Amino acid sequence: MLCVLALLSAIAPLATDMYLPALPSMTGALDTSDTSVQLTLATFMAGLGVGQLIVGPLSDGLGRRKLLIVGTVLCAISGVLCAIAPTVEILIAARLLQGFSGGAGIVLARAVIADRAKGDVAARLFSIMMIIGGVAPVVAPLMGGALLGPIGWRGIFWVLAGASIVMFLGVLFLVPETLPKDRRHGGGLAALTRNMNYVVRNRVYVGYALTFAFGFGALFSYISASSFVVQEVMGLSPGQFSIVFAINSAGIVAGSIVNTKLIGTFQARQLLTFGVGLLLTAGVSLLLATTVGGTRIWMVLPLLFGVVTSIGFIMGNATALAQGQVPEAAGTGSALMGACQFGLAAIVSPLVGIGGTAVPMAIAIVVSGAVAMTALRTLARTA
Repeated sequence: MLCVLALLSAIAPLATDMYLPALPSMTGALDTSDTSVQLTLATFMAGLGVGQLIVGPLSDGLGRRKLLIVGTVLCAISGVLCAIAPTVEILIAARLLQGFSGGAGIVLARAVIADRAKGDVAARLFSIMMIIGGVAPVVAPLMGGALLGPIGWRGIFWVLAGASIVMFLGVLFLVPETLPKDRRHGGGLAALTRNMNYVVRNRVYVGYALTFAFGFGALFSYISASSFVVQEVMGLSPGQFSIVFAINSAGIVAGSIVNTKLIGTFQARQLLTFGVGLLLTAGVSLLLATTVGGTRIWMVLPLLFGVVTSIGFIMGNATALAQGQVPEAAGTGSALMGACQFGLAAIVSPLVGIGGTAVPMAIAIVVSGAVAMTALRTLARTA
């Protein structure tokens, strides 16, 4: 079951990283601008955020399984629509639907684990899920780069549609209902409002949720800018970019593995603090390197690896600590985290492409790291 949940959580890196090498070629194929093509990324992230915000609270009343089934079916349909889109406007709309439906898998995968485990056990499970799901951002760009020549960017979306069908089958046969009827909240707007109030009034939850969201904001600043920075600024080919991206993505897996080994020896909050500190240190160093030293590969790539590695310490621990604060509304808590996470990503995506240099990306990483540290040290302070 954990493998299926990890695959559901991997919809974001699969549906973004796999087609990153194709972004420059899509600009010419659709006769549009770089900004318009990047909007296909931003609208996908916006859809993920909105989808989680709606599906998460619904699952507290309806259960997890049936919503997972509907979400994976819609994700497959939207993948087909992306593959056959004749214009960038239709592609943007299809990506919005793909994000909305994919959000169900992400928010409910977190909720299922929160239903089954608490505390350090939950932190370990979230980290293991990140290790399994972390294969996606390593493999996806390599697959995208390899598939781009033979089948083109449209073929990549056909592959994503096929992956959604695999997710559907996994849910159908391997994921049980984890929220029994006696633990579900009543339906209706009143119940939804009550759950939302319960979650957002928990200051510590909000602190961990913001730490989680801005940690991802730093990661997505790199993801959304990497294709253009590495290929157009550094001059590498799509194939070389795929290799660089895969190596950096392996940092998430490495960080998650180390984090899993250290849970029990150190508390989840201590490991989270280390992760945010690493993110901020690498981000500031990256900003100095891009503004003072220029965008030199040997300087920039190791610092980006540090940024990405820090996420392995942030995401699992922040998720477990936040969800542990709101055990009676795990779906709603997961939804708000996801909405903040991908809503922020949608805002960041078009901004990091301004100016055609790596500096906006570095600034976004530093700002995200600073906000994450502030939220952790203030709102999430328990004593």
